Amino acid sequence: MPSTVYFSNMRTSKEGNLFDKIGKLMEKSGLAGFVSSGDLVAVKIHFGEKGNHAFVRPIFIRRVVEEIKKYGGLPFLTDSSTLYPGERKNAVAALTCAVENGFAYAVVGAPLIMCDGLRGQSAVDVPIAGEIFDSVKIASEIIEADSLVAVSHFKCHELTGFGGALKNLGMGCSSRDGKMQQHSTLAPVVSDALCTACGACLKACVHGAIVVTSEGARIDPDLCVGCGRCVSFCPHKAVTVQWNEAASELMKKMAEYAHGTVLGKEKSSLFLNFITQVSPACDCYGHADAPIVNDIGVCASTDPVALDQACADLVNAAPGNRNTALKSGFEPGEDKFRGVYPAIDWTIQLDHAEKLGLGTRKYTLVTI
Repeated sequence: MPSTVYFSNMRTSKEGNLFDKIGKLMEKSGLAGFVSSGDLVAVKIHFGEKGNHAFVRPIFIRRVVEEIKKYGGLPFLTDSSTLYPGERKNAVAALTCAVENGFAYAVVGAPLIMCDGLRGQSAVDVPIAGEIFDSVKIASEIIEADSLVAVSHFKCHELTGFGGALKNLGMGCSSRDGKMQQHSTLAPVVSDALCTACGACLKACVHGAIVVTSEGARIDPDLCVGCGRCVSFCPHKAVTVQWNEAASELMKKMAEYAHGTVLGKEKSSLFLNFITQVSPACDCYGHADAPIVNDIGVCASTDPVALDQACADLVNAAPGNRNTALKSGFEPGEDKFRGVYPAIDWTIQLDHAEKLGLGTRKYTLVTI
């Protein structure tokens, strides 16, 4: 049976602006049915890397917050720390970046709480019946929340073809070691050129996998458990992840993590995708290249698989923008994601998520 995906394009008038459309999308999707007075509602967003500008605008998130408050919910904005040593590698840095990008309480009307703790290690092992994992490490505050509203920027991604609701759930709601599980099968490595033998990674490792000598640090791959703490602790960015996992396997792992994120919240989760500023790469970069299609609109559903499928179809149905990272697929109906990343089969994440029972790729699009 197909799932319902509600869609609003970018057209507005004096009878209703885009903020009003966001409210209607949430109402039609059944927000009132799973938010009760006093419920703690996690609004999972991407805070955006410093220097990026394509992430969902804070003023749109404010309307999401206001809709939740209508029903007595207590919303908080949340994101997780990054696996790589960038501007958002721990809670202090990430929340500072969030405020600098406009997600301050005065703008959005809700507090900011990192879902995976101070250093990205706060997580709950959630049992699942996956093809790859029998349990996944989901950020603690996602688990603790009564309800979940995932607001995602739908755009291209170099490893998954596109990033939407499934990526926001699977990658964005996992702890640092969960991200390691998805991205890598190898222990981190230390750059001799950057390592100063300061010993910060040694103090961070609780598994005895690191040795520091005058020549620098070394990680024993046989003792490393892949928690990623050393990556975030190194002040010189000398410890790096080996991004070796194949894209096809990463997408399956990500789908299984997304499945674990919503377990127990199947009746209390809502997903919104903004098909705006469809950039050719992830919002984790410190820049955002020109959009490959024009702004299309906003979609909402209680089914993240149907939602992502609908958004992918809407992007592919649009004419592609020339003089961008898009190299083929310019005509309506042609594959825009393969036009940027020809080697990535983006359908794998949807197929695997559907196989897990997370949702269906079949949908009915209802225009608001």
